[in-house]
Amino acid sequence: MLHLRVYGHADSLTRIGGDLEDRGAARNIALAPGVRAGYVLLSAEVFAESADAVLELLVGSGVAQEDIKLARIDEIGPIKPGRTAGSLIWADVLGQARENSRPVARYLVFLVAAGVIAGFGVIEASGILIVGAMALSPDLLPITAACVGLASRRGRLVLRALATLAIGMGAACLAAGVLSKCLGLLGVLPPGFVVGEAVVAGLTTINVSTIGVALAAGVAGMLALETRASAAVGVGISITTIPAAAYLGVAAGVGEATKALGALAVLGTNVAVLVAAGTLTLVVQRRLAAGGNAVRLRRVLHSGS
Repeated sequence: MLHLRVYGHADSLTRIGGDLEDRGAARNIALAPGVRAGYVLLSAEVFAESADAVLELLVGSGVAQEDIKLARIDEIGPIKPGRTAGSLIWADVLGQARENSRPVARYLVFLVAAGVIAGFGVIEASGILIVGAMALSPDLLPITAACVGLASRRGRLVLRALATLAIGMGAACLAAGVLSKCLGLLGVLPPGFVVGEAVVAGLTTINVSTIGVALAAGVAGMLALETRASAAVGVGISITTIPAAAYLGVAAGVGEATKALGALAVLGTNVAVLVAAGTLTLVVQRRLAAGGNAVRLRRVLHSGS
C-alpha cells in the first residue's frame, strides 16, 4: 500500500476522492480542511498497482505535482492475491534511479572493498573470495539507474549513472591494482608471478558465454525492481563486473598489459550488454504497466457501474 497526501481545491479533491473510492483504487479516504478557504487535504491509502493511474488522474485534474506526496506503507498482514506487494510504480522507480545515480561515499567504499577482496581471489585463484566480493559490490545501483534513464529518455540521468558506474569500477580496479603492486613490493608475490585463469577463466576473452551471462543478468536486474530481490540479483549482476574489474587491476599491477586490455574489453562489453538488456526489459515492463494503468484510469474516469 501507498500513503497519498494531496493539497488542493476542495471541489476538485472531493470529486477525485469519491472517484477513487468508487472505483476501488484507494481506501480510507479522508478530507481535512486547509488553512486557506476552499482548500482541503486529501489523504488515502492507494493500492500499489493503481498508483500510476492515480497520479495521472491527479495531474490531469490540475493538481500541482509539488502538492502530491506518495509514500510506501510497510504492512504486516495476511497474504492476498494479486500484485499489490510488488507492482512496478514508475514514479518510485524514477526516484530510486536518481538516488542510485550519485557516487556517494558508501558506494565507493563498498566497491574498493569488493576490489580488494576480488583482487585476493584473482591472485590466490579463490572462487570463494571472488563470490564474496560479488556479494559486497553495489554496482547494481548505477546500472539500473542507467537503464531507467534510457527507458525514460532522460539523458542527464543516464550520463550521471554511467559516470558513477565508471568511477566505481575504476575504484575497484585501482584497489586491486594497488593490492597486487603492494604484495609484489612486500615479496608476498613470487618473482615472475603470472595471473592465472583457473578460477576466472574467460575474463580476458569475449565469447558467447560473456554475452549470454550479461544478457541474463541485465534482465534479472530489472526484474529485481519489481520482485524486491535486489540483494540476491546484485550478486548475479556483479558476476559480469567485479571479477573482470579485479582481474584488470591485478594484471595491470603486475605488468601484464595484454591480459589487462583483454579484461577491460570484457568489462566494457559486459556493461554494454547489461544496460541494453536491462533497458529493453524495463521498456517492456513499462508498456505492460502502462496498458494496465490505462485500463484502470478509464475505469476511474468513465466507468459507471
